[in-house]
Amino acid sequence: MGKYFGTDGFRGEANIDLTVEHAYKVGRFLGWYFGREHKAQIVIGKDTRRSSYMFEYSLVAGLTASGADAFLLHVTTTPSVSYVVRTENFDCGIMISASHNPFYDNGIKIINGVGQKLEAEIEAKIEAYIDEEGPKIPFATREEIGRTVDFAAGRNRYIGHLISIPTRSFKNMRVGLDCANGSASSIAKSVFDAVGAKTYVINNEPDGTNINNGCGSTHIEALQKFVREKHLDVGFAYDGDADRCIAVDEMGNVVDGDLIMYVCGKYLKEEGRLNNNTIVTTIMSNLGLYKACDRAGIRYEKTAVGDKYVCENMMANGHSLGGEQSGHIIFSKHAATGDGILTSLMVMEVLMERKLPLGVLASEVTIYPQLLKNIRVENKAAVKANQTVQEEIEKVARALGDDGRILVRESGTEPVIRVMVEAADDAICEKYVNQVIDVMKQEGLTIA
Repeated sequence: MGKYFGTDGFRGEANIDLTVEHAYKVGRFLGWYFGREHKAQIVIGKDTRRSSYMFEYSLVAGLTASGADAFLLHVTTTPSVSYVVRTENFDCGIMISASHNPFYDNGIKIINGVGQKLEAEIEAKIEAYIDEEGPKIPFATREEIGRTVDFAAGRNRYIGHLISIPTRSFKNMRVGLDCANGSASSIAKSVFDAVGAKTYVINNEPDGTNINNGCGSTHIEALQKFVREKHLDVGFAYDGDADRCIAVDEMGNVVDGDLIMYVCGKYLKEEGRLNNNTIVTTIMSNLGLYKACDRAGIRYEKTAVGDKYVCENMMANGHSLGGEQSGHIIFSKHAATGDGILTSLMVMEVLMERKLPLGVLASEVTIYPQLLKNIRVENKAAVKANQTVQEEIEKVARALGDDGRILVRESGTEPVIRVMVEAADDAICEKYVNQVIDVMKQEGLTIA
């Protein structure tokens, strides 16, 4: 983790943690870095936050001042930026978004030339430049000053790519979409309409301040209610930049990323299209997913938390499916990053081919109750090094056996230790989480 860049870019409250000066310097560095041997071409997308326009202009100023040409996709999704970068041969892409965060936050996600998140070593160089520890970058002059190009056509090509993926019409399927008043508002409905679904949409009227506000994948209850009231066949909720998807079945039950990976993974296995017979998960995926995969004969790998690490594993090993419980799902045949709208299309493929409702397909997985508590500590390393704490964690793990698990990990951005237990019921989860936290307190490691 860097000073400014985390696992999902440079993120913070607009003009407090992430300012227009930061954005300008990011643009200045990228324009120079990718333009040392040729005139750099960099594509920019943004979500619907009020501050996204401000950051777009700051980035463009920095890029063009360093001699790069900036191509504007306007309001679009993060996966569309990834798609355009890798198919149109741009040097890199920038997405202005804070994903599922509230409207007053924003972020800068940088995507490399193959459509994946930027390498950490380049992020470190950007951070050094922001702190005036990097190279002195000259201003472009005269004809070397960069251009700004309207590139809405790139977004339209991405929409065409999505429409080309389904192998059959979704005719007669009643589909609900919750666009979170974010990036999906400009894309999702047109895709589902084009492939024949009867599409019902909520939260697709962004006003700059209502993104993720009581809607989308982090407030799934809105879509649950909508699916039940409209008697829909299925529903899909996206986050602010539409790189996540959480589904709702025909009864209004939540189908999260773990369940989506199982439903799609089993289908791909049966069709002979699950590369290496393996799905890639993070350590936070539910124990119930792994037990269901064992029964279905599907192998799995576990990475650190973050779709960045899932993607790295998939690309290194040639796996075709991976993701997170939160709904970041990667189908490597079609995309190099999580794509919420693509995920919903792939779920629809399973429903159409198997002629079964989503609730039936997902019912093969029994989700274990899971409790996560965040504990503020003086020193995260001291907690990991404390023998008494580690012995307690091992004691809990032995007590849970094969019917549960405990996971204790550090936050990447805060002085916090996360204690998570999965078990057969909520009472057991509560008991063992508190048991470990009590030992941390007794050892004087926590902040009151």
